[in-house]
Amino acid sequence: MEIKRVGIVLRPSAPDLKELFFKIKNAFEKEGIEVLIDSISASMIGVLGQEFDVLCKKSDILTSIGGDGTLISLVRRSYRYHKPVLGIYVGKLGFLTDVLPDEIEDFIKKLKKNQVRIDNRMMMEASISGKDEKMFSFNDIVITRQAISKMIHIDAFIDKKWFNTYYGDGLIISTPTGSTAYNLASGGPVVYPLTNAYILTPICPHSLTQRPLVLPAEFEIQIKTKSENALMVVDGQEIYEFSPNETITIKRAQIGAKLIHRLERNYFEVLREKLHWGM
Repeated sequence: MEIKRVGIVLRPSAPDLKELFFKIKNAFEKEGIEVLIDSISASMIGVLGQEFDVLCKKSDILTSIGGDGTLISLVRRSYRYHKPVLGIYVGKLGFLTDVLPDEIEDFIKKLKKNQVRIDNRMMMEASISGKDEKMFSFNDIVITRQAISKMIHIDAFIDKKWFNTYYGDGLIISTPTGSTAYNLASGGPVVYPLTNAYILTPICPHSLTQRPLVLPAEFEIQIKTKSENALMVVDGQEIYEFSPNETITIKRAQIGAKLIHRLERNYFEVLREKLHWGM
């Protein structure tokens, strides 16, 4: 992979990242790699930037500086350009962003020599019947109610055949990457991130028999609500309203997300550290 230009996106509302941005910019430029920054991040730290779509088209790889949320947003927004994404970790959790600011100079040298790993992570594609827009999810799609005081009825179908009705606070449809996010907090299983599967986890179900379900990604999932409008939340960052007359269809996206990692990164070590297993 030849890298001549990198596009950088910063964590929103974090002007304190200005000094770190210039440190990382200088590290890339030392290796002959041109650095671009998106216009929103640029205005936050007082420099000139590129519109996001232009940034994606011009860059060989994209880089987020922030936490996992910043990386997830970048992966989803840049999906149609299919560029590899690197996460530089200055957040609070770091399941996805594994390169620390102090490691960036050594990492860029390895990047130039192709001494890195590119993981292909499953993404989901969602659509609402009667609407042309396609939504892409890296972590999860959450179906929930509009009013916090009410429960929601959700009819779920696999390949258009009804298989369950969920009654409670909602339903999480997660990718393996997202299995350590809201899914985990709701009692769902941790799934190895390079698996191609969905995890369906009910949120506070009004039944002791409702349990998480893991499905191969070859299936399509359809979602309907019983009698009132509901919300679809994509990666915790985009919200869409849909009615009982509409159907949500969820399927595996044709192309996955490409995440750049250190060769020595071990997913199980990350789990042990972040979830404090064995401590």
